[in-house]
Parts: sequence; C-alpha cells; structure tokens
Amino acid sequence: MKMHNPPHPGEVLRQLCLEPLNLTVTDAARSLGVSRKALSSILNGRTGISPEMAVRLSMAFNTSAESWLNQQLQYDLWHAERNRKSLHVTKLFAA
Repeated sequence: MKMHNPPHPGEVLRQLCLEPLNLTVTDAARSLGVSRKALSSILNGRTGISPEMAVRLSMAFNTSAESWLNQQLQYDLWHAERNRKSLHVTKLFAA
C-alpha cells in the first residue's frame, strides 16, 4: 500500500532521533562522520538519504539501513507519481 504524502526521511531523523536525544546538528554530524552542511541538507529535505548515509544512521541509532532507504524510496516514489500525467511515455507491447 502506498503512503499518502510520506514525510522526508530528514524530518523523521530530526523528530525521532535528534530531538529525543537533544542532539544539535553539529553534534549529530560529528558522530555520523559527515559535515554539518551535509546533515543539515538532509534534515531540511534538500538531499535524500544515500545508501552510505543509511548505513551511518543505522550504526548511530541502532536502526536498519533498509528502513532509511525504504523511507527515501517511498518519499521519492510518491513525488514521482504526482508527476505521472506530465510524463510522455508510449506503451510498448510484444508483437
């Protein structure tokens, strides 16, 4: 079942991981081994979760990398589906 307007994984990361631990972006970025700018970009929905970042998040927060990637996939797919009508695709059939 497709989720209706799923949140960006950065929003989930902020609300469920950083805020409960009272982590600043700087402290979380340092723990993840990434730049503050890179983490801020994810938290603000400008960048998606890469496979490497999913692994980093899974290690830091004792979650699965797959859960982070699945959130990103659901978010991306929902937005792509919204643009379905504007895509110019010709159906292909076997002869």
